[in-house]
Amino acid sequence: METPAWLRVPRPQAAVTRTLLLGWVLSQVVGASGTTDIVVAYNLTWKSTNFKTILEWEPKPVDHVYTVQISSKLGNWKSKCFYTTDTECDVTEEIVQDVKQTYLARVLSYPAGSVDIMGSAGEPPFQNSPEFTPYLETNLGQPTIQSFEQVGTKLNVIVQDARTLVRMNGTFLSLRDVFGKDLNYTLYYWRASSTGKKTAKTNTNEFLIDVDKGENYCFNVQAVIPSRRANQKSPESPIECTSQGKGGLREMLFIIGAVVFVVIILIIILSVSLHKCRKARAGRSGKENSPLNIA
Repeated sequence: METPAWLRVPRPQAAVTRTLLLGWVLSQVVGASGTTDIVVAYNLTWKSTNFKTILEWEPKPVDHVYTVQISSKLGNWKSKCFYTTDTECDVTEEIVQDVKQTYLARVLSYPAGSVDIMGSAGEPPFQNSPEFTPYLETNLGQPTIQSFEQVGTKLNVIVQDARTLVRMNGTFLSLRDVFGKDLNYTLYYWRASSTGKKTAKTNTNEFLIDVDKGENYCFNVQAVIPSRRANQKSPESPIECTSQGKGGLREMLFIIGAVVFVVIILIIILSVSLHKCRKARAGRSGKENSPLNIA
């Protein structure tokens, strides 16, 4: 039986209908798998101190995961922190290869439970970070005072360079090794009995400054890279103080103690001598007063 003409669908129109139907079915499947609305990372931020570098971003993942990629301007993308539910990634290992390079990172988003299911369909959605040059932008950590000594009118302060994760020939370098003469230190110092601060600067690790004899001084230090436009200064180190007064008191107590000890010894010697003298006198007196023996 022949199909009525009003029920016949032209072949081109039938093909379009089948295509639209297939597209609708696929969209329902994709929608059911949760891949149509993948959250893209935002607010990518570099956190770096003494070249220890973390990339942070938002938001916390819900039904999706992240992978981080990082590259220098002249390099290839390297993947880090695969399919993570964290919102940070330690990229120190990559940036310490050459801290003077400029780096770019990106955070890729994937549906939860997937292993790059979008790889066949092209790149997943991602967000780029700002550029980051470690040598110019890493924050300087709080410095440490290694030792100090006040002798007379001279105060000597030695600063300890922080170690970094930058390596050369298998050895971890210090801040001084990395920055050289670009790294300066500022010393803030003042009398312990005063609030007026003075400053001294050096591009080495040692200060030798003039102070008033017999006065106690307090001080701290700060790392500085003057050639930078930003992030020039570190936090100040904890405050240290000399103790000239305490040292003088200790010396005085020692002298007094020695004098007291000598006096006690003299008293003991004198007491023993007097006792022997009295005993000798008593002996002689006894002999003089005894009666003579008559034969």
